Order: sequence, then C-alpha cells, then structure tokens
Amino acid sequence: MGKKAGKKAAGKAGKVEVERVMTLHPEGKQGVNVERVKYEEMRRAALAVIPKGAEGVAFGELAGLVEGRLDEGVFGGGDGSGVTRVMWWVTTVKQDLEARGEIERVAGARPQRLRRR
Repeated sequence: MGKKAGKKAAGKAGKVEVERVMTLHPEGKQGVNVERVKYEEMRRAALAVIPKGAEGVAFGELAGLVEGRLDEGVFGGGDGSGVTRVMWWVTTVKQDLEARGEIERVAGARPQRLRRR
C-alpha cells in the first residue's frame, strides 16, 4: 500500500492516543487526517464489495453495501443514525483508494461506477 502518515494524536493526561492516517485525493487535493482503525475497517469493507469486473458497482450503492460489513465496535450500531457518517467515510476512503490505484472509475459510466484494479 503506499506511504501513510502513522502519527498518533497528542493526548492529554489520561487520554488514549489514536493512531492516524493521512488519506490521499485522486485530484491531488489535500487529504484528510483520519483514525487509522476506522480507515482500515472501511477500506476492508469497501474492497470486499467493489468487484474487479468491467461493470463495477455504482458509487451510490456503496454505503449500503459496506454498512453491514462494518465492525460495530468501530463504527457503532446499525440504527441508521450514522448514515451520514458512513457516507463521509465511504467517500473519503474511495478517494484514497482511487489515488493509490487500488480502484478506478468505470470510464463513461453514469452514475459513477467503481471497480478494483
């Protein structure tokens, strides 16, 4: 996998330090500094549902497909309250995977479709 910042957030006395990852963006824009455990969990779930086939999967379906595969200990319960949060993570990790060359957009597909490389 490419280079990742493996920083730990500076914690105050009594707080647990959280290891972080700097994501990449496919257009060279600024990435996002996120919790490594959540990044790895979303990456695992996304790669499990994005096929290698020519047709790929619609980006709009991705959040629904990964949600049931996420560890509740990492992302919380499936009561629907985290839908926005899950979509943010799907988008952030999708952009990172595109930038790292692990997935690609299916050329000419509308709405946007993704496949593994």
